[in-house]
Amino acid sequence: MTMLEVVATGTWVAMGIILLVLIQQALKLGELGKKVEHCQRDLRWLQIWEMENRELRAALRAEREHVAQLQRKLELLHALVPIAE
Repeated sequence: MTMLEVVATGTWVAMGIILLVLIQQALKLGELGKKVEHCQRDLRWLQIWEMENRELRAALRAEREHVAQLQRKLELLHALVPIAE
């Protein structure tokens, strides 16, 4: 084997190692991409749930205020109507 063949063989081996490393990195990058997609999906659901919770809390506050208003009206009616004894 001549020196040129040794250098050529070494070059091919180095390129093969580089190719394997690149393939390994591409696979890791693909896994990271999937994790990012999952995180983005989870973030969208979290935002939806937060919006629903805000709406439910607002509805609950409105309902409580309505109940309080009805209770005040009931107290006024009790004050106006004489109690039969």
